[in-house]
Amino acid sequence: MISPLAYVDPSAKLGKDVKIHPFAYIDANVEIGDGCEILPYASIIRGTRMGKGNKIYQGAIIGADPQDFRWKGQETYCFIGDHNVIREHVIINRGIYSQGGTTVGNDTFIMAECHIGHDSVLKGRCVLGNGVNVAGDVTIHKGVILSSNAIIHEGCNVGAYSVIKGGCRISSNVPPYVIIAHNPATYYGVNASIMRTHGGFTDAQIDDVAKAYRHIYQCGTSLFNALKRIEVDIEPSKVRDNILNFIRDNKMKIVADRFMED
Repeated sequence: MISPLAYVDPSAKLGKDVKIHPFAYIDANVEIGDGCEILPYASIIRGTRMGKGNKIYQGAIIGADPQDFRWKGQETYCFIGDHNVIREHVIINRGIYSQGGTTVGNDTFIMAECHIGHDSVLKGRCVLGNGVNVAGDVTIHKGVILSSNAIIHEGCNVGAYSVIKGGCRISSNVPPYVIIAHNPATYYGVNASIMRTHGGFTDAQIDDVAKAYRHIYQCGTSLFNALKRIEVDIEPSKVRDNILNFIRDNKMKIVADRFMED
């Protein structure tokens, strides 16, 4: 169903069973996969490549021009995966370079009035609460929850199955499996409930994660020494190695890197 009151550029490529509601805008050089629904006043801008089964709500702008002085008008891209829900007045900017681009993976729920900046990557199964702001060049791994009005600054890396509580300002990297709360951002525990119910992690794996973060955040030692203790104290495993590799790959820079008093 394509409403005669919508604008669809003749060059746009639409899959099967796509619904375009009145007053929606579909730009040139856009691809929309099977079964997508674009509600009134939503805009899909040039360079957007959208998979199947997505629902875009009123007033959202997907593939908006990047807000970065480095972009000089060249053709750039925004990639939306499959089965995402993008609610009212969300803005997702395209990338600033001809290679790569802004990416939202599969099965992500983005609530109203969120903003996702240029070249950021959401790897899928994420939830963004109302009013979340994600700057450019951010990486958000699988299963992350960003509560309402969280702010993620440029270049940050948010590890898998972590939770950022509402209103937090994140200006460094968030390691996997943790809960971060307050301002300044503070370690608030392990995201055990979501790991168990939605990530399929075992109790033994969650215990290893909790033990690792006791060394990092609650033993009053340096981060370098904490990682050495983890290697001695915890048997090698996927979750242990994910934590160690994340911290080392991000040059030992993580949020709340200090002793948290009881």
